[in-house]
Amino acid sequence: MQLAKTLTAIDILSGGRFVAGLGPGSSEADYDAVGIPFDERRTRFDEALTRFRELLTGDVLQPPPVQQPLPIWVASWGSRGGLRLVARHGDGWLASAYNTTPERFERDLKLVLEDVRDPTSFANAVATAWMYVTDRMLADVLAPTVNRPVEALRDLSLPIGPAEVCAERLGAFARAGAERVFVWPLADPIGQLQLFRERVAPLV
Repeated sequence: MQLAKTLTAIDILSGGRFVAGLGPGSSEADYDAVGIPFDERRTRFDEALTRFRELLTGDVLQPPPVQQPLPIWVASWGSRGGLRLVARHGDGWLASAYNTTPERFERDLKLVLEDVRDPTSFANAVATAWMYVTDRMLADVLAPTVNRPVEALRDLSLPIGPAEVCAERLGAFARAGAERVFVWPLADPIGQLQLFRERVAPLV
C-alpha cells in the first residue's frame, strides 16, 4: 500500500510521466537480512505485483494515478520464470546488461512478446550498463568492484573500452530490439557522459 501511494504521488507530481520499474532483487543476503527464504522471492514478487496492480487500478488510492494504468516495467535477468512474470504483469521489461548479451536479449524478448497482452505497446530497456570510455577501467575499477577476473569482464557486452567498442556494443543491443539502454558511468560521471555524447553517441 505504501509503495503504491508513493509511486502514485510521483506520477501526479510528474504530470503523468512516471514509469515504475519493479524487480524481486537478486541478492540472497538482502533476503536473509529480513528473514525471507531466497527461493520464495519469485512467488512473493508475483503476489506483490498482483496486489500492486489492484491498488493502482481500483478505488483505494485517492487521488488516483494520472496514468491509467500506471506503467510498470518488470525487471528480470532472463530466467524462464522471470520472463513469465514480465509477460504476466509488465508493460515493459527491464533486462540486466550485466547478465545478458544482444543475442540472448533478442531471444528472450521474442519469448516475452509471445505472451504479453499487447506486443505493439510493450516497452523494453537494458539496465544498467556500466559504462566507461577507456579500456584501462576494467582492471583498475570494475574487476575489483565485482570481484571478477578482467578476462571474464572483457567478454561482457558492456560499453566499456574505446569509443568504437562502446558504440558497437550499444548498437548490437539496438539491433537486437532494445529500445533504451541505461548507462551507468563507473567514475567521473559528468566527464564520462560528455565523452559519451561527443565520441560514442555519433557512432551508434
